[in-house]
Amino acid sequence: MADHDFIIPADLARAARALTQVSYTLVAKVAELQPERVRAYEHGLGTLDAAESQRLREALEHFGAVFIAEDEESGYGVRQKYNSVKTQRLETWEGEGGPAYEDDI
Repeated sequence: MADHDFIIPADLARAARALTQVSYTLVAKVAELQPERVRAYEHGLGTLDAAESQRLREALEHFGAVFIAEDEESGYGVRQKYNSVKTQRLETWEGEGGPAYEDDI
């Protein structure tokens, strides 16, 4: 998303987290927020300032969310960074490595 000042509405934050299948605890950790604040925000029971919203957006983007800003034709939204084929390939590559050991080279 080009607009880096985009403040994520609570419903979009919750949708992005559900789409990326990440717990609110993990998103909060990456965003350096209290898990209870993230959960409350998602449920419309709390607010975040601009810096906190920015960190939350960056954390969700880290987990693969791509935010779409509202324009004249449609509303805001979220989608996955990778399509299902690429995601499956990434999961396969990660699973093929076996245990990591030190190189003797």
